[in-house]
Amino acid sequence: MGTCGGMSPPEQEEKGKRTWFGRTGRQTNEPDERKAVPDKRGLFRRLKEGLSRSSSALTQGVATIFAKRKLDDHTLQALEDLLITSDFGVDTASRICARLAENRFDKEISPDEVRAALADDIAKVLEPVAQPLEIDTRYKPHIVFVVGVNGTGKTTTIGKLALQFRNQGLKVMLAAADTFRAAAIEQLQIWGQRAGVPVVAKDAGADAAGLVYEAIERARNDHMDVLIVDTAGRMQNKAHLMAELEKMGRVAKKLDDDAPHTVLLVLDATTGQNTLGQVEAFNRAAKLTGLIMTKLDGTARGGILVAVTHKFGLPIHAIGVGESIDDLQPFDARAFADILTGAP
Repeated sequence: MGTCGGMSPPEQEEKGKRTWFGRTGRQTNEPDERKAVPDKRGLFRRLKEGLSRSSSALTQGVATIFAKRKLDDHTLQALEDLLITSDFGVDTASRICARLAENRFDKEISPDEVRAALADDIAKVLEPVAQPLEIDTRYKPHIVFVVGVNGTGKTTTIGKLALQFRNQGLKVMLAAADTFRAAAIEQLQIWGQRAGVPVVAKDAGADAAGLVYEAIERARNDHMDVLIVDTAGRMQNKAHLMAELEKMGRVAKKLDDDAPHTVLLVLDATTGQNTLGQVEAFNRAAKLTGLIMTKLDGTARGGILVAVTHKFGLPIHAIGVGESIDDLQPFDARAFADILTGAP
């Protein structure tokens, strides 16, 4: 089993786990600890601002469809079309409309009632997958692979996570295993400086799997709690690049049978239904443990998060609704559903 204080994962106590924005287990007295406690009102406000485009599209669409109208075949079809154009996907949109029609068909229904019903249904889908990102400090280090295609905000997300983990009192190291692009290496080094954490890097073109091996050894020697590995942003249809990602996983297992302990896929909400293919391909290559969706502030198609959940059921740890450090938020299913639908 993996090197983890001499204990196999089933034997590890819950007190060894820490969750992003809140934890269980041992506490530290570092002054930065208090920064890990979020301002709930501030989080809600930023989420509402970030989802404004998606929320406006749904709110206005529902108001137009159900202005003094019954819930009939015509309005149900119009609602289903609205949900599909918001990237909920055909199956999800159809299921939501069918549930709405169960008790309200051929009855008068107001836009507010429709939005409230939509919010309840969406929250039921999302609540089981809204899970905090846990760091098990019994692993030394807890190894996190972050994967995804270019342009999703993957490297920026890594930098934000590193800073937030460090503010919790965790010792963090980054590994620049996206060796295909010099710009990616430089970007991660900038984030490392900003977050105040070390970065293991080599020149562009270096062997990525070898760098991962070296980074794990260094993280162990330096008694790091977390090692976050930035992998090359690769298209999911590039078989040889996906094979390289699999190789990195095999190399990590040479040092720890359980590594990588966490595999996060960063998705860009603005790519809509294309995210479904990305999840499927990366899950085959790297056995995903969770998702982070970014750029929800840049699209009116926030329903894609619901479509991804409906199809794959993978944990959603966080969402990005802006560029600042505080705009990467732990995923709150109820708040997301209410804001997305404009529920009263």
